[in-house]
Amino acid sequence: MDLGANAKNALILNEAQRLAWLRLIRSENVGPATFRDLLNHFGSAEAALRALPALSRKGGKKSLRVCPLQDAEAELAAHERHGARLVALGEPDYPPHLRHVDGPPPLISVKGGTSLVSQKTIAIVGARNASLSGRKLAARFAAELGREGHVIASGLARGIDAASHEAALGSGTVAVFAGGIDVLYPPEHDRLLAAIIENGGNALSEMPFGWKPRGRDFPRRNRLISGMSLGVIVIEAAKGSGSLHTARFALEQNRDIFAVPGSPLDPRSEGANNLIRQGAQLVTCTADVIEALAGRIEPALPFTPDMSEPDDAPPSLFDAEPSDSARNRLLSALGPAPVEIDELIRFTGESARTVNVLLLELELAGRLERHRGQRVSLIM
Repeated sequence: MDLGANAKNALILNEAQRLAWLRLIRSENVGPATFRDLLNHFGSAEAALRALPALSRKGGKKSLRVCPLQDAEAELAAHERHGARLVALGEPDYPPHLRHVDGPPPLISVKGGTSLVSQKTIAIVGARNASLSGRKLAARFAAELGREGHVIASGLARGIDAASHEAALGSGTVAVFAGGIDVLYPPEHDRLLAAIIENGGNALSEMPFGWKPRGRDFPRRNRLISGMSLGVIVIEAAKGSGSLHTARFALEQNRDIFAVPGSPLDPRSEGANNLIRQGAQLVTCTADVIEALAGRIEPALPFTPDMSEPDDAPPSLFDAEPSDSARNRLLSALGPAPVEIDELIRFTGESARTVNVLLLELELAGRLERHRGQRVSLIM
């Protein structure tokens, strides 16, 4: 597949760098946002790994678990045995639109072909206990969008998800997992998953190999489904369903939200109908979606510029060691209510780099929570 100019500027990790990235994201209290900040501050994952224990101690945590090298090597080996691979943010086969969400996963587990690199990915989500007409609608949207060159992303769940994947087998589809890429849920979709892979589609997960999904992992999965897509089509979503979480993420990620209207007497349509009332685009056929997306597809999205891994990275990029007085001023400004990081910089009078270092210390110590809109709060 021709990736255009992006391929020339793509990040390619060597084996040692990939292991270091894996160790860093698997270390205690390191999430996507923290990973990005650590890499930006220290220049490489190896340097960040060396700094983790000292940073967490300064934040008030006596010991922090850094992922052992042997654990990362074992996870890489497990991927190879499973026919999967770990793809880093910025590498050519990382989903192009997912690169631009807030806090994209630094590493994703991928199995299958090249469907996930499509610039024309559309998500279709909806009820697990979908009606027959709902399943037929999902299949029609998926098949017709596939014929127009779109790849279909969904969550491999029962109902609307399964119908969408099945109809898009010939044109490309991506199944996003809530657990590890080796943990199929629901288990009865083993044949469907095999068909997806055999036809050049993909399975994708940001969770560790072997991770069994919990309830809170499904919203994280939904964030990836919307993040890798130009827009999300919602069919038969009940009030409070996970599909509405996907729509909320799509709104935050500046994605188009499409909703298929349903009978007001069917509780499975309550969520989709409410989305329309709140401003989602009402769609009844594929032409509605294609018309709404006209002009939204960019030929070559740039790679994220600040997720680099130079071979000659310096051991530390800090201007200077933050002072105790700076730590005290920052702590006095923080509380349980979220506050913008820019406000903290103005209040403390410290440089942005110093404030970010101090926030990293607190986050690695498990004392800081990050919120949308570049806001943070202290965990009391």
